Amino acid sequence: MFYSLRNRLFIIFTILLTVPFLVLSLLIPAWFTSVIEEQTKDSTVEMMEQYSIYINSVTSQAEDLGKQVLVNQATQEWLHAESDPAVQSAERLLIKNHLKMQLSSMMINNSNGMDISVFLNDGTGTWGDNPLLAETDWFKKFSKGEKRWVSHHRDPYQLHQLMRETEVNSYLIPLFDMQMLDLSGIIKVSFPSSLLETALGKIKLGENGRVYLLDEKGENVLSGRIETPAPVLNDSLGKIQRMKQFNGLIETAYNHDDYLVFFQKLKIGNWTLVSEITKSELFAEIDRLQQKLLIFSGVIFLLTILASYVLSSNIVRPLGKLTNAMKFVEKGDLEGARTFMPTIKSYNHEVGYAIKVFDHTIRKLNELIKTEYKANLRRKDAEYKALLLQINPHFLNNTLEVIGSLALQNKQKEVLDVSIYLGRMMRYSLNTKTDIVRLREEIAYIRDFIEIVKLRYDGAIIFRIDEDPAAASFPICKFIIQPLVENAVKYSLAEKTSADIQIRTEWRENQLTIVIEDDGIGMSEELISQLLAEEKEYETMGVLDSGGSSIGLRNVIGRLKLFYGSRFSIEILSEKGAGTSIALCIKGNEGDIHDEGHYSGR
Repeated sequence: MFYSLRNRLFIIFTILLTVPFLVLSLLIPAWFTSVIEEQTKDSTVEMMEQYSIYINSVTSQAEDLGKQVLVNQATQEWLHAESDPAVQSAERLLIKNHLKMQLSSMMINNSNGMDISVFLNDGTGTWGDNPLLAETDWFKKFSKGEKRWVSHHRDPYQLHQLMRETEVNSYLIPLFDMQMLDLSGIIKVSFPSSLLETALGKIKLGENGRVYLLDEKGENVLSGRIETPAPVLNDSLGKIQRMKQFNGLIETAYNHDDYLVFFQKLKIGNWTLVSEITKSELFAEIDRLQQKLLIFSGVIFLLTILASYVLSSNIVRPLGKLTNAMKFVEKGDLEGARTFMPTIKSYNHEVGYAIKVFDHTIRKLNELIKTEYKANLRRKDAEYKALLLQINPHFLNNTLEVIGSLALQNKQKEVLDVSIYLGRMMRYSLNTKTDIVRLREEIAYIRDFIEIVKLRYDGAIIFRIDEDPAAASFPICKFIIQPLVENAVKYSLAEKTSADIQIRTEWRENQLTIVIEDDGIGMSEELISQLLAEEKEYETMGVLDSGGSSIGLRNVIGRLKLFYGSRFSIEILSEKGAGTSIALCIKGNEGDIHDEGHYSGR
């Protein structure tokens, strides 16, 4: 009962429908998870690197401005005037106004809207005096630890009103006398924090990812609250500071969740760009997809039970008898099958139609075997012979041209050598016992052909043959390598005076590969696509339609396709002006390598 058709249908439907959906509901989310995690890592690292480049651009401008102000003559004159009691107040005011004009000019020419302030140690400034300068937090940090980069803050002693009312980040550079080298104050170059915040907002990590620019203490360089849990941030920063690489990914667990923390170390102010998201946030959509797939798998399982019951009840009996009739056909007893067919009755229209068609097929099968199949074999053999005949006159004509050319040059020894090579080739060509030879025989034939070509072109061509001994006994069609070598010679010398041609055979994983490489003019992509399309869509009925024009690569493809069918494939790699590589690939059958008895040697 277990092996009844009904149970089998149920098992098959379950395997084909329910099991795949159940497996996919587990595999697809896992695959999506790995893909999304990898893509997230790559895209985040790329965006963080781009942001670091942007930060370097902005901060480099701030550093350059600070250095320009330091070495500016107006700055040094103002410093001397403020420190020299002998300078009159009117002259001091004039020098200060000159410095303001210089600073304004620098700020106007800056594309990032930076603001420049200069203060003496006593708080005297260009845009206003700050008597509490020594008490400001950023000045104290600079004085104690020489902290050059200041996190977000507000500074009322800026030139522009907008800069006074918004958060700014600043770069500090000591102000000293260029002659005496005495530290006299500080130069403060400020730029809006929004410059960095706007660019930072473009770093997207999932839908809910958080991105921060932190200093060495883990404090936010820009405005905004840090939402990442402190234990996660502290643990990650500790690992980041101990790591030598400048960017990467850290995974840390906290409160039953896994956190992905991407980081990019910056050379500016020991800042670190940190981007963080939990796996539950990153893969929330995938988890919902998995739940839906599991529910869908359950629904399909119930539908499978219902469908298998209905279908098996309607078709089990007639199909069971039809199977018995097929067993006659399987044994080759077509008459027994015809006798058994009238006993099959079916009240189902579709099944009854199938039974009638099968009965008709049995009656026609003998006729097809005796007529159509044999006719196809004869036609295939005739086409193969026709293709083979296109090759022999071609290489014979070329060889005779070589002999004639050498004779005109009175090269008697070379004429004798070519005659010997030609004699070998003719013996090989006129052997009509079989059109299939061992690969080593075909390679030996090619060696004779190569010697003729080398004499013809007087050493202008270098041939290299690399034979795999394991492939030497593989049965191969005659004359499939010569046309490709001829083409390699022709197109290698089309635009050059020398050529380098390599022939390589390889036997690996039950497949023979024959590779012909040259350094000629190459093929266009359109021609390669056309040849590969012809190989895939090749039909034996169209082989003879070439009208004798398929003596090259198309001829080889046609012959191999006729003989090997789906076992044959071709690979073409070519680059304009750099050469062409053609690989003929043939899958082996059992006995191809070891069965020596059916093929004659040279």
